[in-house]
Amino acid sequence: MPKLWNETIETHRREVREAILDATAALVAEHGLRGVTMSQIAETAGIGRATLYKYFPDVEAILGAWHERQITHHLQQLTHVRDEASDPGTRLESVLTAYALMTAARGGHDVDIAAYLHHGPHVAHAHEHLHGLLRDMIAEGAAGGDLRSDTDPGELATYCLHALSAAGALPSEAAVHRLVQLTLAGLRDPR
Repeated sequence: MPKLWNETIETHRREVREAILDATAALVAEHGLRGVTMSQIAETAGIGRATLYKYFPDVEAILGAWHERQITHHLQQLTHVRDEASDPGTRLESVLTAYALMTAARGGHDVDIAAYLHHGPHVAHAHEHLHGLLRDMIAEGAAGGDLRSDTDPGELATYCLHALSAAGALPSEAAVHRLVQLTLAGLRDPR
């Protein structure tokens, strides 16, 4: 097949897949995890059921793919935030703030959906990636004398992730920003 034809087909497949993911997310938000059928998804996405089954075997597989897309997007956002900052201290604070705000936004999600989605290799891989991102920024700050060097940067990255997980239960954005400042205070060199 000509290259243009292959690119057109691939673009179409990608668009159909995205429409399926978006339709499923909207339906689950409206009806809950157990209230969505493949027929509803096909109708909302504007495709036939047979086409839907060519892409995904069931609702759970679609939700897993949607969640993986969301996580990938969040990691890209955090990497962009890191790359936009000019110095190590600003980089770390900006990434911690962005991550805490993402965590806070996620706090209102349905518990059943969250429990279902937060398992699997894509979540573990994303967590490792995020941990490494923080570890490297903390190591950079410690090497520059801005952050504590008496504790392994990997341990401090774990501290940050656990501390900022509390953002999901906070009542306001101002409280999230206070949590970030408190977390940063724990990273500063005590000398």
